[in-house]
Amino acid sequence: MTPRKTTKHSWQLPDSAVLPEEQYLRRREFLRIVGLGFMGSAIFADSLPAATAGFPDSLNSSFKLDGVKLTSEDSITSYNNFYEWGFGKEEPKELSNKGWKTEPWTLEIGGLCANPRKIEVNDLVKLVGGIERRNYRHRCVEAWSMVIPWDGLPLAKLIELSKPDASAKFVRFISFLDPDACPGQRSSRLP
Repeated sequence: MTPRKTTKHSWQLPDSAVLPEEQYLRRREFLRIVGLGFMGSAIFADSLPAATAGFPDSLNSSFKLDGVKLTSEDSITSYNNFYEWGFGKEEPKELSNKGWKTEPWTLEIGGLCANPRKIEVNDLVKLVGGIERRNYRHRCVEAWSMVIPWDGLPLAKLIELSKPDASAKFVRFISFLDPDACPGQRSSRLP
């Protein structure tokens, strides 16, 4: 039996292409000094995931990234663009956990599908077989990179659950709108 040839996709870069953590942390220090400000802390407390069903999750072995060190949790959770809570990278850390409720959380599946429904997120997690963890390399157009764990469910499982019609061509996601809890949503800076 001949070994199967594995085709590398253009987005599958070698580990050597990931910017070493010490380099992007030095860049961050430089940017902080010149006033762009990168501050540390968590967006959400560990005890407040959006879904509580399915935790602790297990790492999908296909996304293990052997030999690659994950970026520190403090760096991952304190450097972000959650515009719902503000436009500065440090604002979500300070503003995200002031009254915003993630449970109960209901999703609505609709459109050109055979299985439209409203479902509570914990029920959805159970229905699709739980949460899984994947390790991903993120490279940003702002010239930084991180290697982070991602917890969630594969989009394919959500699509399979909805049973889209053959005429469906796109998937559309509409997020939440809660300007009382999310100061960035009260801003006129984004449409």
